[in-house]
Amino acid sequence: MAIKLDKVDVVVVGTGWAGGIPSAELAKKGYKVVALERGRDHDHSDFVGSKDELRYASRYEIMTDNSISTVTARGTLDEEAFPLRTQSENFEGNNVGGSSVHWSGVTQRGRKFDLQARSITIDKYGEDKIPADMNLQDMGITYEELEPYFDQFEKTAGTSGEDDPMGPPRSDSYPTGPMRPSYPVKLFKEAASKLGYHPIMIPSANLSEQYENPDGETINACQYCSFCMMYGCDFGAKSDPVATVIRTAKKTGNYEIRTESYARRVIHKDGKASGVLYVDMRTGMEYEQPADVVVLAGYTISNTHLMLLSEIGKPYDPKTGEGVIGKNSAGLASPGGSATGFFEDKKFNLFMGSGSLGGTFSDLDSDNIDNSDLGFIGGGICEIRQRGSGPIGSNPVPQGTPRWGKEFKEKSLHYANRMLSVGFMSPSFGWKFNYMDLDPNYTDMFNDPLLRITHSVTEQDKKFSEYFSARAEEIMKEMGADIIEKGNPPQEWRHTQGYGETSGGVIMGDDPKTSAVNNYSQVWDMDNLFVIGASALPHKIPQQTGTLGALAYRAAEGIDKYLSDGSGLLVEKKSNAIKA
Repeated sequence: MAIKLDKVDVVVVGTGWAGGIPSAELAKKGYKVVALERGRDHDHSDFVGSKDELRYASRYEIMTDNSISTVTARGTLDEEAFPLRTQSENFEGNNVGGSSVHWSGVTQRGRKFDLQARSITIDKYGEDKIPADMNLQDMGITYEELEPYFDQFEKTAGTSGEDDPMGPPRSDSYPTGPMRPSYPVKLFKEAASKLGYHPIMIPSANLSEQYENPDGETINACQYCSFCMMYGCDFGAKSDPVATVIRTAKKTGNYEIRTESYARRVIHKDGKASGVLYVDMRTGMEYEQPADVVVLAGYTISNTHLMLLSEIGKPYDPKTGEGVIGKNSAGLASPGGSATGFFEDKKFNLFMGSGSLGGTFSDLDSDNIDNSDLGFIGGGICEIRQRGSGPIGSNPVPQGTPRWGKEFKEKSLHYANRMLSVGFMSPSFGWKFNYMDLDPNYTDMFNDPLLRITHSVTEQDKKFSEYFSARAEEIMKEMGADIIEKGNPPQEWRHTQGYGETSGGVIMGDDPKTSAVNNYSQVWDMDNLFVIGASALPHKIPQQTGTLGALAYRAAEGIDKYLSDGSGLLVEKKSNAIKA
């Protein structure tokens, strides 16, 4: 029997950007907020000595524990799914701050197309351009409506960047200037300019200068130490929730984090959520935390899993196309496109860098590319990044080199600082056969069904990869590489989540028949339940963190409206709007 605790205004599951932003905004307004975090607490002092590639990048120190729960995976509806057991197959943040702590820091905004993909595709090319099996949907919100929240997120994070002449319109410049380009980034920008593109520095949460945000939190300047992606920043120079919104929320006195608290169910009755059932992993005790508003703000997989386990909303059925929970699982095999170059006469200091030190251009992204004669929809954002090469994980040699012996050793040493890669960050669209549901065979440590992911690579994915790998090859040739290896199109999903940013499952839209939440992240079927995060995206967009930050600020505004103005949906259902 669960121990029932005192009621609070809001209970939030998760402490990443998706949970930290509404927690801070609501705590500042005087609401009592409790956050449930399944991982341990960390502040930046905990990461002193974190420049340890073996501990963090190889052994996944701050990633999820797959012995508690994992996911199962299969390629088609006819296959039996099997659990992903190793950290390299399935990992996400497992600490206060969530995946936003080991985040690379790239802070691209979603484009107009990303939010209105179906409408824009039909307007430009006609409905026949959309494959019959593709679930291409709008999000029920426009870029113009979301732009103020993008700006708010970037000012909280202190995002370092420069205006993109080919990017979406902005109401203000970035709060801090761009990062300093390294030699490889300069080569990339020169080559891209010669080919007619408009390169800029990547918008970065690894800050170019010390910055104080509107909440009074100070973020330090990046030291280009390279221990960034997969690591927490020991210097507090990466904009993460620990350095910003969580710190702000704690100062109010209205915010409490309960760590090692594993959420198992949203408790609800008669169409209303009443709280969250969770387990204290230190004691094994089970608790019920009542609240006026429940917020699910975990990773895509966690949000979808909790909705299915709690039996909220209609599960998606790929055979009929009906239902919404689990729909449009995406991002697990983003097609991308890349080219790797090896240089004989140029040498780079690749052991320095940061998660988002790099160059980019958006000339071929979703808003700018002409898909008329191409066998795919959408486009990609090109980038080169100098993250900092670790000696364990980085050992580049050209294809055809033996994997051991004298030749391998010689080439490994020769090319250690002579290899660069250019790639395109791509969308990954929803398809009728790519979805998430509860596995009928495998359970977690609580005897609850695991989340099952069904994912197939499509012909569009392959065509996308072929096209953009060719563009990356052109750039690498212009950069002067002596050996160029073009990326190969994915042939099948390798049953690994890995570095992919997954999305979907609890998608946003303007119609309850095709979406789970409205554009305030409020569940259509349960107006005091809000689900925030990448689970809202009808398709995976390139570098989605900036968009999730904007959606979280809008959700925080909606929760405040709900609590202060009384119950009810904040956005009319599509059918009602038509009648009006």
